Amino acid sequence: MNTRYHKYYFIIAFSVLTLSACVTKKYERPAVISKDLYRGNTSTDSTTIADLQWKTLFVDAGLQSLIEEGIGGNLDLKQAIERIKIAEATLLQSRAALLPSLTADVSVTDAKQSRAALNFPPGININTETQTYKAQLSTSWEADIWGKLSSAKRSAYASLLQSDAAKRAVQTQLIANIANGYYNLLALDKQLAITEQTIQIREKDVETMKSLKEGAVVNGAAVVQSEANLYAAQVTLPDLKRNIRETENALSILLGRGPGKIDLSTLDQQTTYSNLQTGVSAQLLQNRPDVQAAEFAFRAAFENKNVAKAYFYPALTLTANAGLSSLSLKNFFDNSVFYNLIGGITQPIFNKGQNKARLKTAQAQQQIAFYSFQQSLLTGGQEVSDALFAYQTAAQKETTRAKQVASLTKAVDFTKELLRYSSATNYTDVLTSEQSLLAAQLSSINDRLQKLQSVVNLYRALGGGWK
Repeated sequence: MNTRYHKYYFIIAFSVLTLSACVTKKYERPAVISKDLYRGNTSTDSTTIADLQWKTLFVDAGLQSLIEEGIGGNLDLKQAIERIKIAEATLLQSRAALLPSLTADVSVTDAKQSRAALNFPPGININTETQTYKAQLSTSWEADIWGKLSSAKRSAYASLLQSDAAKRAVQTQLIANIANGYYNLLALDKQLAITEQTIQIREKDVETMKSLKEGAVVNGAAVVQSEANLYAAQVTLPDLKRNIRETENALSILLGRGPGKIDLSTLDQQTTYSNLQTGVSAQLLQNRPDVQAAEFAFRAAFENKNVAKAYFYPALTLTANAGLSSLSLKNFFDNSVFYNLIGGITQPIFNKGQNKARLKTAQAQQQIAFYSFQQSLLTGGQEVSDALFAYQTAAQKETTRAKQVASLTKAVDFTKELLRYSSATNYTDVLTSEQSLLAAQLSSINDRLQKLQSVVNLYRALGGGWK
């Protein structure tokens, strides 16, 4: 007989599990475009700079110190860590939902009835005021037949993983922002030094033009032009100093400190990491935290849809309470035990369209999460392609720009010599050569900056900076 009952129990349990599997589906990664996302890159080598520690990529001691300070003090990163704590609490709550609740209640009730309302016959003297003393434990448990509670737990777990991935995404972006800000500051510092050097040269030019005018080699127009050329260089100094101050302030905020001066090395001391291996685009699924966060968001939405589907099916709930109840505190423990045990099945029939609306909303949110997941991959591929091409074009410009600066330097020297000893030229030629040289020198700094920052951007685009 017992064996037969066990057989029935097994069949019932198997049936419940089978029906549950029909209601809630198991998560599988959706089919997304993850191949051939790097334009112009057909490499099949899986080696990528995303696997490098950031200290390997950024060897400048000053920059390393700033990045470490930023990781420890950045307020956005601290907020992301607190969001992880919120997600952890939500997960613990969803896990506890699978367990029965238990509450304790101790109460004293004083009740008095109206004698007129009780309609006692005349002459009967009954106490119409009573005190009831009660102590009880109550419990309630919902059987997770259709996987609703389990799906909610898996959704909370996916949200926790999403929060952790979002925190790592904040860190990779932070490292990139600090490095780019540092390099930008170096470039501005270099531009300031070149501009100040140019001003010194042009101050000497003004004195030279005055001497040549006294010797009747040039006229007064050349002197005035040389002065205007000096002022053109001097007027750029305030904007350069303002840009330096604003960049320092912005970098200080990233570090989590008040605006202040940033200690720097020099642009000439920087070495560019040249072994820029990108791996294959499918690795973005494992390396880019924002892509991982987008997938976890889709996974949470998938489980929320399972939860919404389970609301269409009956819920089995068991409730029980037991304790002591007495009208007299003196006899509280004498024959005052009571208990209730209730088991019930609730099947939704008409719920004002809430279940249908919940399911449609969950389905739409899942589809939105899928599109966001795919968008993150496409964006990642674009950023890798852009950064890689930016590095290549910067390298090309750097080579050509060096030749341009060398030629313009010679042109300035030649025109100055011709102006001094020959009437075949005038100061306008010198002026044009000097202005072109300064512009080329400043552009060469921007080329160098583009090359350094493209490496930073490529590293971040590939998902580097959190391992």
